[in-house]
Amino acid sequence: VHPNVSQGCQGGCATCSDYNGCLSCKPRLFFVLERIGMKQIGVCLSSCPSGYYGTRYPDINKCAKCKADCDTCFTRNFCTKCKSGFYLYSGKCLEKCPDGLEANNHTMECTSIVHCETSEWSPWSPCMKKGKTCGFKRGNEVRVREIVQHPSARGNPCPATSESRKCIVQRKRCQKEGKGTK
Repeated sequence: VHPNVSQGCQGGCATCSDYNGCLSCKPRLFFVLERIGMKQIGVCLSSCPSGYYGTRYPDINKCAKCKADCDTCFTRNFCTKCKSGFYLYSGKCLEKCPDGLEANNHTMECTSIVHCETSEWSPWSPCMKKGKTCGFKRGNEVRVREIVQHPSARGNPCPATSESRKCIVQRKRCQKEGKGTK
């Protein structure tokens, strides 16, 4: 054992030095270099910090740095969260999304463009005027449809959900309320 190397280490270190911190870690812990000013010291952690991913080797488990535009990653080439100003798409960080996709500023991911979808039209309502179905010749009838899928930011907007058209009915008299017909 080197004179500056100690076996009585703190915080998960298997071997350490006063100047460099951890030199090796206890089993299952990850070795990572932390920068403190101009100096780097080794530390042993149960998981890698943000901006790093873990790799396991027979002799040592190391934390390696993610790509510069990546905040968290699974491997060096597969990002799981991008740094500010980048959008995540298939493990990559992009400044703008590919054609056919749109940037979701809430999740900071490239997502599929979703177009509006509506149900089929309902049948036309009875011909009415001022809420009545009798006592007039010309009125209006209405039909409606529901929005089944709201569009994403770049998707096609929803069309009208109601239509009305003029209608003509054979004039019929309204029955007086409260009186029976004979």
